Amino acid sequence: MSSGEIVQVPDDSHFSSFREQCEHQEGWLVQYNKGGTTVWNRQPEENRSIQKLKMRINCKDVSAATLYDVLHDTHYRKKWDTNMIETYDIGRLTVNADVGYYSWKCPSPLKNRDFVTLRSWLPLGNDYMIINYSVKHPKYPPKKDIVRAVSLQTGYFIKSNGANSCTLYYLTQVDPRGSLPKWVVNRVSQFVAPKAMKRIYKACLKYPEWKQRHNPNFKPWVYPEQNTLPSLSLSELSLQHASSLENIDESSLSEEKVHISDEEDSYTKDS
Repeated sequence: MSSGEIVQVPDDSHFSSFREQCEHQEGWLVQYNKGGTTVWNRQPEENRSIQKLKMRINCKDVSAATLYDVLHDTHYRKKWDTNMIETYDIGRLTVNADVGYYSWKCPSPLKNRDFVTLRSWLPLGNDYMIINYSVKHPKYPPKKDIVRAVSLQTGYFIKSNGANSCTLYYLTQVDPRGSLPKWVVNRVSQFVAPKAMKRIYKACLKYPEWKQRHNPNFKPWVYPEQNTLPSLSLSELSLQHASSLENIDESSLSEEKVHISDEEDSYTKDS
């Protein structure tokens, strides 16, 4: 996503490469396939130790545009993303790129993780893409109580299947900055990832009605003139190298000690 040590906004070639990875299955191994949701993984490339994970879910009764809105709408995200601790936008780079912060809860006793990422988005007719990678911003250093993780490449590809149906792909390659137990990695593929995709789908079904009651015309990701974020310069950012961050060893944690919540989504209540 970057050229050497220079932080850059993704161009058409980055988006094209990302879409190709989403749609092509060669080299990917199926880890889960049930109820319209599929999860694959891909073993690390030669000089990388971090595997890629890819997911796909078919979303009936949801337009591609609605799904795109849901993934952008940070106010609504607080309603459906039960793993999120905090998210906010830091600043705007261009009309289709910004920098933001996101932290999420890991199952206890694993430490929680967070990111600072450069995010860019691209509408392609009826299809949409959103991709990100980790950057450093001097005003948002790692926190003492949260492990700063690194997104090498993460994003969504929304493929329209007509006026009211779409397919969502999610592809991620993340360095969690920690030696995780193998059972955690397996649990993500078999349980956490499919559940997260289904949660997004459920959130999409409820979004049009929710948005009608919450500033329905405010969509700065569609209407850039509504964006009030402070402007950022690429020169304020640098690449986030994993080697400069804390690396913790959680590989000895046993599955019996870890609590993963099976609670139902709570975002159905009105805010």
